[in-house]
Amino acid sequence: MLLLRSGIVLAALLTSAALAQPVGTTASDPARAAAPARMIDLQGHRGARGLWPENTLEGFARTLDLGVSTLELDVVPTRDGVLVVHHDRTLNPDITRDAAGRYLEPPAPAVFSLSLAEVQALDVGRIRAGTRYARSFASQQPIDGARIPRLRDLFRLVRERGDTRVRFAIETKLSPLNPAESPEPEVFARMLMDEITAAGLLDRVQILSFDWRTLQAVQRSHPGVPTVYITAQFDSLDTVGARSGRDSPWVAGFTHARHGSIPRMIRAAGGSHWSSFWRELTPELVREAQSLGLKVLAWTVNEPEAMARLLDMGVDGLVTDRPDLAIGLLRERGIRW
Repeated sequence: MLLLRSGIVLAALLTSAALAQPVGTTASDPARAAAPARMIDLQGHRGARGLWPENTLEGFARTLDLGVSTLELDVVPTRDGVLVVHHDRTLNPDITRDAAGRYLEPPAPAVFSLSLAEVQALDVGRIRAGTRYARSFASQQPIDGARIPRLRDLFRLVRERGDTRVRFAIETKLSPLNPAESPEPEVFARMLMDEITAAGLLDRVQILSFDWRTLQAVQRSHPGVPTVYITAQFDSLDTVGARSGRDSPWVAGFTHARHGSIPRMIRAAGGSHWSSFWRELTPELVREAQSLGLKVLAWTVNEPEAMARLLDMGVDGLVTDRPDLAIGLLRERGIRW
């Protein structure tokens, strides 16, 4: 009888351990059986743009099959007040076809100027051949007929799949330089948080933006929701102002001149995460940010060699168009996600 009871207890413990395994871990994976302490956030950028059409339900579904920890996506409202999943404030002529199958010609209209019906009549399932976009993502598999989805459609897709683990990194697409292409930051933030609340997903989201004004609004209305402060310091887009010495309109008043470094800017702003263009990260910056209590994400990194260098720096998450390649690297290193 004692042996029988012992066997029952052992079986129960083994079953509980199997059910408790995190995303990216399988019972048959000997490389991960030791359950190493390190875990990172693996974010599929726009779903998995390197593999399938960006920000589409079809692409998100396939990315979920890969097993990422987070779906990264972008939202912008239509003229009639519906949040749709789309990267740019304006339609992208490199991926957008009309009902006759013709690619749009620039300049394309702002999504905010169109109704939901007009937006969803467009096909975004195939890259225009011969473009820089096509050369950059030659491995992307077209899915003709893919539409621009509503945010609520993505939430429903995940719910209907029974996925209770994947998280959502949702970027607000607005610019202080083009205010006519989006609602006011407070209005935008309220629209987004109302939709997330209605879906019952407040505990599974992080809100991100280059325009820190919406992040400030989210922190005021929902202080428990993680906010991710994105930065870029390109010649074509410098949201920080460190190089020019001029105050940036992107940072909601938390200037580099006043605070001295990006991590300290974000700490002062009350953010939980810093998401930096991956080439702009250094080991020293990662350590500084983490010493201030910030999580550090690197966007958008697609080459395994670069991913490896960032992991060596100690970043907390990778944002990538090729989560398939990242998964291979993480498995080799015994890192969970």
